[in-house]
This record gives sequence, structure tokens and C-alpha cells, in this order.
Amino acid sequence: MKQLLELLGFVALVQGVLGLLHEFAHWRVGLLQRLGFLDGYGVYASVALIVLACALFAAAGSRRSGRG
Repeated sequence: MKQLLELLGFVALVQGVLGLLHEFAHWRVGLLQRLGFLDGYGVYASVALIVLACALFAAAGSRRSGRG
């Protein structure tokens, strides 16, 4: 479970950073630019993904690694 949370956190962090790069540097990277319903809200969605990544990393850190 810990590894799954870390993986999801990493994916959310990467997509959030790529979304910010798309918004500010106009690079055509990331998945957020492909979602039409987020037009005009790319910065907010990217920041939300970065915050979600921090929460997932915190949740993974609070989980015990091992069986006992």
C-alpha cells in the first residue's frame, strides 16, 4: 500500500509540474492540457495536483513498511 501511495504521489507531482510548465513556458507536455474541461484552469489544476502529491507522500510516510 505504501508503494502504491508513493507511485500515485509521484505521478501526481510530475503531472502537476508538467502542467505548470505548459502554462508558463508553453511547452506541450503533460496530461492536463489534453483535458478540455480544464481550459482556463490549468494553473489551479496543476497546483491541486502538487498539493495532492504532498498529501499522498504524507500518507505513505505514515504507513508502516513491513508486516509487523
